[in-house]
Amino acid sequence: MPYALEKFRGTFPAALTMFDRENNLDEEATALHWDWLIRQGVDGLVIAGTSGEFIALENHERIRLFRLARDVSAGRVPLIMGTGHYSTRLTIELSAEAENCGADGVIVILPYYQKPSKSAVIRHFREVRGAVNLAVMLYNNPANSACVDFTAREVAQLVEEDVVHMVKSTYETVVPIHDLSYLAGARMSIFYGSFQAAFEALVAGAHGWISGILNIVPVTAREMYDAVVVHNDARRGFEIWKRILPLVHLYTHQRIGPVSDLAIYRSVLNFWGLKGGYCRNPFYPLSVEEESRLHGVLAETGWLEPAPLCESRS
Repeated sequence: MPYALEKFRGTFPAALTMFDRENNLDEEATALHWDWLIRQGVDGLVIAGTSGEFIALENHERIRLFRLARDVSAGRVPLIMGTGHYSTRLTIELSAEAENCGADGVIVILPYYQKPSKSAVIRHFREVRGAVNLAVMLYNNPANSACVDFTAREVAQLVEEDVVHMVKSTYETVVPIHDLSYLAGARMSIFYGSFQAAFEALVAGAHGWISGILNIVPVTAREMYDAVVVHNDARRGFEIWKRILPLVHLYTHQRIGPVSDLAIYRSVLNFWGLKGGYCRNPFYPLSVEEESRLHGVLAETGWLEPAPLCESRS
């Protein structure tokens, strides 16, 4: 396997970036949160991904986060750094910085806002791959990018060409997961990248799960991964998944109102006595009323405290 892809397995939170009330980057709070995630037993971190608000960051701020991640991790877990940009040149520059900061891999979103052709997007990825000596993750998220939908066979072809080595498949359906597992599962790392079907994705052949919700369920998600993938116990994994679902539904079913998932994660962390920080506007914190409703749901579903560490992970 190229680039030791066996290290890209398991639960990789799309780690939050912390800001202060004035929208400034809060490196201290960010470092505390990333260290907490590592101590909860996650398998790796995705830095400056979607839940890390890469779209709201200046390029120099992304580089600051890359350096911070290197220092916080200190080699404890693999780091996948978000270097995707609409511009190929800037994606390459950020990817080179990530490599200099010790990244194990880069995650590259499909070009966004403008809509280049699929052939142009493929060329974009080829040029990025040719510029760095890192594992490249294709962030296949057409809903939030240029709407260039890569099929499983097209992704597998890019794997065959040594253009990409991993994929984050951000769809509600798990069909791309089992198709990729069949076509190229032994030659790449396949991550499910959404909320609704992480359990089904692991059963279907995903090597791991990347999501913002892993910022608040790191222990339980790892237990589910171990049950399904390590111990081949889907029944046990489904029982664990049902413990996670109430937190998934906070956003997917808008149980406390029309709010962002990032605001939910931050308020949950604050309820637990951790530092949830702030998003950059126009993502705003929950209102007093929304936080009251959130507290009620957490109390009702047994999530007023974070899940305890497993003995084998503590």
